[in-house]
Amino acid sequence: MKYITLLILLFLGGCTLFKPSLQSQLEPLDMTFVEGGTFLMGDVIEEKNDDSLPLHEVILQDFYIGTFEVTYKQYDAFASATGREIPHDDGRGRGERAVIYVNWYDALEFCKAYGYRLPTEQEWEYASRSGGKEEIYAGTAYRDSLDQVARHKNNSGGYSFLVGTKEPNGLGLYDMSGNVAEYIGDYYPFYKTNPDSVQYYPLEERSMRIIRGGSFNEEDAVLRTYWRVGVLAELEDHTIGFRCVEPA
Repeated sequence: MKYITLLILLFLGGCTLFKPSLQSQLEPLDMTFVEGGTFLMGDVIEEKNDDSLPLHEVILQDFYIGTFEVTYKQYDAFASATGREIPHDDGRGRGERAVIYVNWYDALEFCKAYGYRLPTEQEWEYASRSGGKEEIYAGTAYRDSLDQVARHKNNSGGYSFLVGTKEPNGLGLYDMSGNVAEYIGDYYPFYKTNPDSVQYYPLEERSMRIIRGGSFNEEDAVLRTYWRVGVLAELEDHTIGFRCVEPA
């Protein structure tokens, strides 16, 4: 009788007992180490963009950030493992294309599945500027070099591309300007006055999120490393994707 009872328990609990872990079902993410430091955040190029002023000093600890934007292949594996809806691809293929049609909540849950999170705005800007350098686009300080480092409106089609097809920035990060815009982890108000008075709000109290980097569908201005755009957290758009961060 003891053996029969044990067999019944094993049968009933088998689905849970032998179910693979979530992380074992995920595709690997290539992460790049970023050494922390101090940098001047904002429009360090022209000091004209109101949403990116005043310039203010930021101190960051070491962290890891996705070398590439999250791809369809990676997101599809996550969606399949968690029973989530598979995002549209507009008939352009999936695989190593930067994933789109995901909202901020989807991006957050994807990163959490790996034990990661979305980048803060400070981390994103510091990383895009190759460790806080004065770069107008991720990977270059010169406007005439934009085509070498970014997919944008004037050198691309109207859809997200395979990740990593342009030159990386100084940290070896790809597509931080162009290809798809990227969700940032926190709500962050405009910093038009004293930056020491900027107030962070709990995310559940504010529906606006920041996207950074511009996309294949944008003119060069929006691709600048300091450019900030506010969108609703629920937005699922053909121009927006994301990458993840892991604290060191």
